[in-house]
Amino acid sequence: MTDRSEGPTGEYAALIERVCAERELPCEPTGDRGYAVTLPGTHKLKTVCNLIVGEHALRVEAFVMRRPDENHEQLWAWLLRRNARMYGVAFSIDAAGDVYLTGRVRLTGLDEDELDRLLGAVVTYADESFDTMLEIGFGTAIRREWQWRVKRGESLANLQAFAHFAAPSDGPAPSDSPAPSDSPAPSDSSTAVD
Repeated sequence: MTDRSEGPTGEYAALIERVCAERELPCEPTGDRGYAVTLPGTHKLKTVCNLIVGEHALRVEAFVMRRPDENHEQLWAWLLRRNARMYGVAFSIDAAGDVYLTGRVRLTGLDEDELDRLLGAVVTYADESFDTMLEIGFGTAIRREWQWRVKRGESLANLQAFAHFAAPSDGPAPSDSPAPSDSPAPSDSSTAVD
């Protein structure tokens, strides 16, 4: 990390660096007053959270998803309803329609615990919401990708979160795991499964 102890933002720069180091979060300076912190997730594998130290507040910005292909209004409504239950950050969109988590917190209330809560909120909201946001905004593309992979015998491993709506309803969702060796694989996809 760089030495940013000079000036009014030095105390908060040191706080950000310390919190990230203690939690083993990759953190890179982005200009005089900013940091890009990489937060690991499960559904959204990583979220880069920008922390910008201002004169009176810390600005939080994290890209979540590009502009949806479809169902824009449905997604915006879902995000607004979700915002009502969130802490520290809220979903927002930019001029292109890309989805972000954004927030602002006063520097006077910013300490290690509060910064930890903010980073936790960002990763939680991005990760928990990601699959639903993709279903709403990219459902057609996901279904098309599912069908393409099934037709070609490709892996569906990274699409399993969408099996409940992407797999054809006339049979079970294809599995990436082979059939157990002691039981024969079904010869017809319409075979009932217990």
